[in-house]
Amino acid sequence: MHRTFEETLTELIRPEVEGTGCVLWGLTAPTKGKKRIIRIYIDGEDGVSIDRCAEVSRLVGLMLEVEDVIPGAYTLEVSSPGLDRRFFSTAQMRDYVGRKMTARAYEPIEGRRKFTGELTGCEGDAFTLDIDGEPVSLAWTDVKEVRLVHEF
Repeated sequence: MHRTFEETLTELIRPEVEGTGCVLWGLTAPTKGKKRIIRIYIDGEDGVSIDRCAEVSRLVGLMLEVEDVIPGAYTLEVSSPGLDRRFFSTAQMRDYVGRKMTARAYEPIEGRRKFTGELTGCEGDAFTLDIDGEPVSLAWTDVKEVRLVHEF
């Protein structure tokens, strides 16, 4: 099975993050021009402080230099997932049943790409949103991004 660059990087970085007492929430590694931006999202039981982000950034930065897995120039950013957190798996979504989510699909599904509704369940690699009283099931592989909608 072929692994993506992000999956390989996640496996390398996870032990470093967990060694600080944090959880690796997710990671993105888009390329911007000739430079790659490595964004690591960390979480902790009591949230994440700026000092904790700096500590993780320092440790992961050192490890990435030693391992030399990223070709060319890159920027490393470390932050908390935030109030409108992005999800990186359906397993992460399970604790958020009953909350409002927005999912964006790669390709239109029944004429739409954007779905916003209440998360009613997660099963395997699919999840269901209640959109205006209609259940809509989406496969994880069909969605580009799923985020929590923070309601004040």
